Amino acid sequence: MATSVLSRKSGVIVGEDVRKLFKYAQEHNFAIPAINVTSSSTVIATLEAARDAKSPIIIQVSQGGAAYFCGKGVPNGDQSASIAGGIAAAHFVRSVAPTYGVPVVLHTDHCAKKLLPWLDGLLDADEEYFKQHGEPLYSSHMIDLSEEEVEWNIETTAKYLKRVAPMKQWLEMEIGITGGEEDGVNNESVDNGLLYTQPDVVYKIFKTLNAISPYFSIAAGFGNVHGVYKPGNVKLRPELLKAHQEETVKQEGGSDPKPLFLVFHGGSGSSKEEFKQAISYGIVKVNLDTDLQWAYLIGVRDYVLKKKDYLMTQVGNPDGEDKPNKKYYDPRVWVREGEKTMASRITEALADFNTAGQL
Repeated sequence: MATSVLSRKSGVIVGEDVRKLFKYAQEHNFAIPAINVTSSSTVIATLEAARDAKSPIIIQVSQGGAAYFCGKGVPNGDQSASIAGGIAAAHFVRSVAPTYGVPVVLHTDHCAKKLLPWLDGLLDADEEYFKQHGEPLYSSHMIDLSEEEVEWNIETTAKYLKRVAPMKQWLEMEIGITGGEEDGVNNESVDNGLLYTQPDVVYKIFKTLNAISPYFSIAAGFGNVHGVYKPGNVKLRPELLKAHQEETVKQEGGSDPKPLFLVFHGGSGSSKEEFKQAISYGIVKVNLDTDLQWAYLIGVRDYVLKKKDYLMTQVGNPDGEDKPNKKYYDPRVWVREGEKTMASRITEALADFNTAGQL
């Protein structure tokens, strides 16, 4: 069981527990879904699915998701809404996660160059929390400078890793562009060759970052695309992941065949076989967002269509002109339907990634 290697068995885990969980995942051939959340409702759907499947889970917040958590009516030109929302989301997850009895990696998603002030604000909160509790507020963060020059990407990522290293905080970085569009970053027309990262570049990243801290992972492009596309339109090359591991073993030596902790971005719409192959090469985290947005909508949509005649007025429905409809339009009813269908889709992913039953 994965909890056998963890000092904290449920709730938000940090530091060495994160590394041990990821290594356990590699050794037992599974990956952990990273679920983008935007509200308390989507957090609950995620935790419920993980609990029922007896699985560890990664809960992550993007810059846009964090702003939404704070409120769409709040100005965000200086990232203040995203910072406040990110802090609020973290405290909410920390408060409720232990109730569900599963270990949770609390993470922030893509942070491009223009969004670094958001990350800086959250790191300020991490450091303040660390002073009080001996651990950072978040388990990990992602820094995504894949659109920048490779050297600057590595150099800047290294600076951030030096900052978080004293807290034993995990840092995920991206090299090689993920195609498609997500959270305001549009790479739909990017040069196809930039979607595939080469092993020598990945090893250079490993060598640079490993000299600072062991707490990092690499999202190396192997044809990944955000969003859902028709079969055949996305050309994944998971064999590149194997080449990355082999190059690092060749250069570093050692008995571990998977020295790299790798991440799969743009997972929505990929086949089960593609996931299986990628996991076998050391993928420990798979991002899911687009499919779950759709899944949440299905529950709400189907409820509204089914109960349409009970949702047109506050009073009066097919059961009688004087019958109240409050029990039908109460947000706790129809929001719950979205939670259930989202949780169901997460459950499917937990099975696909072999995460189910690992606790």
